Amino acid sequence: MSRTLHQFFENDHRRIDVLLNKATENPNKIDTDYYHQFRTQLLRHIKMEENILFPAAKKANPAVMKELLPQFRLEHGAITALMVPPPTPTLVKVIRYLLHTHNMKEEDDQGLYDICESLTKEKTQELLDQLIATEEVPLHPPNSAPIAIEAAKRALIRAGYDYDEIVKLTK
Repeated sequence: MSRTLHQFFENDHRRIDVLLNKATENPNKIDTDYYHQFRTQLLRHIKMEENILFPAAKKANPAVMKELLPQFRLEHGAITALMVPPPTPTLVKVIRYLLHTHNMKEEDDQGLYDICESLTKEKTQELLDQLIATEEVPLHPPNSAPIAIEAAKRALIRAGYDYDEIVKLTK
């Protein structure tokens, strides 16, 4: 099986990881320029999955995707919600944990990317062209209101994660 789409998304994960790593190189201060690039590229990545990859795979086999997509969509919602508050070392730990867990479920052998690729193998080039042409998501500046972090915590719970437990695990 061709792994062209799988490799495209996996490479994008690594590229996004580099941006987060650059944003957090200095443990005493998050680089807001790199963090903005990280947010922008992560949300673009989610947009590519939600608007291009998932619909194509769902069209090819609705039954298989009906089983898989709900959890990934909940996690995308949680990740998106984590992009709203301003970055703190604690928030970044939670983001890293969730991204690692989420990305592994997508990248593993017979994970989401392999399943989607096998379902859409007739349209690989067409999908790749659409993915490459995907525009960035317009962003608002981070929202420091307490409601922003509370909403992110609720989104994590809906996806099966607990913010405070993740913080404890990553100390």
